[in-house]
Amino acid sequence: MAHDHHQHDAGHRHGHDHDHSDLDWAEVAPLLEAQAELYAPLYRRAMDWLARDVPEPGLVVDVGSGPGVVSGLFAEAFPGARVVAVDGSGPLLERARDRAARLGVADRVGTLAGDLPGVLAELDYPADLMWASQSLHHLGDQRAALAALAGHLAPGGTLAVLEGGLPARFLPRDLGIGRPGLQARMHAVEEDSFAEMRASLPGSVAETEDWPAMLTAAGLKHTGTRSFLLDLPAPVSDEARAYVTTTLSRLRDRIGDGLDAVDRATLDRLLDPGDEAGVHRRQDVFVLVAHTVYTAVRPA
Repeated sequence: MAHDHHQHDAGHRHGHDHDHSDLDWAEVAPLLEAQAELYAPLYRRAMDWLARDVPEPGLVVDVGSGPGVVSGLFAEAFPGARVVAVDGSGPLLERARDRAARLGVADRVGTLAGDLPGVLAELDYPADLMWASQSLHHLGDQRAALAALAGHLAPGGTLAVLEGGLPARFLPRDLGIGRPGLQARMHAVEEDSFAEMRASLPGSVAETEDWPAMLTAAGLKHTGTRSFLLDLPAPVSDEARAYVTTTLSRLRDRIGDGLDAVDRATLDRLLDPGDEAGVHRRQDVFVLVAHTVYTAVRPA
């Protein structure tokens, strides 16, 4: 199973940095917002798909909302719904409230701060649609977390879990510098880093990542699985190029020690604004990623 580990999500932890303990969320927030905005077409397609089974939800809960970009998209996609953005970071939820005000939906978008999944007990009433995007894998016992989320669904309510898919690709296999296949080797190091992160979580439970089976074990009925593609071909926009540059820079900081000297040198050239072969200048940079969404319904 592939993980897109560069996010906090978020939009949604869409940019999951795995050591959250020392992150300054106020500092990271602009990056999370920019990434979620870039991924907005993917999220909108996922919401169109969800709307086929949940056409008019009364309450949508965005679990692990980050700065609220996706919460705002839910408010747009379901104009009759109340949306609650749930996250453990106060600074990110402040940005979610500011975004809702700018979008003119502050009367329909609320926030709830606290640790997942326990904070969901503070919801005023059960959710008709609950969205958990790349947030569950930050909880030690994912199976128990799913059961907890399921307990806050209304009868007939839907839980949508975005996990896995295919990791983001930005670069050709052969860059013309270094050894071909740099991103594949970086992804391999990321997988090891992800496994270490999962093992270090409090109450960590090893789990076969069969999400339909896990949803069924949580007492829900699995109703669908679909992957959504973000395909931004070269030449990319300035916003996409900035996302690629920032993502690779953060990866250099986080997993650079896991690469060999040749790959580290290649990555350093890619991040050098003055290098013609770097991502700031080269014209073959692209963004290609697939995210998978699993849906399940609480029996009525």
